[in-house]
Amino acid sequence: NAIPELRLLFAIPNGGARNPKVAEQLKAEGVKAGVPDYFLPVARRNFHGLFIELKALDGAESAAQKDFRELAQDQGYRCEVARRAQTATEVIYNYLQETT
Repeated sequence: NAIPELRLLFAIPNGGARNPKVAEQLKAEGVKAGVPDYFLPVARRNFHGLFIELKALDGAESAAQKDFRELAQDQGYRCEVARRAQTATEVIYNYLQETT
């Protein structure tokens, strides 16, 4: 309740191994490779919102993830890669502290 904008934060369940039939259904519904794991549709400074991609310490962005990040940044979204949950939390908190 201290930060009401956090009610808008949501996960985007794009990753993970799936049954081929489920994967086909999700693709038909619009699920796309490369979309980050979290989105916060709150404007701050010159950004329309914040995307966060979670990665393991040794994980690398895929080509589709890099492409999405670059396209989203070109459209005015902030995009970050976080390698720890604590880092993601800090990115969100710092983003929300920025003034519009």
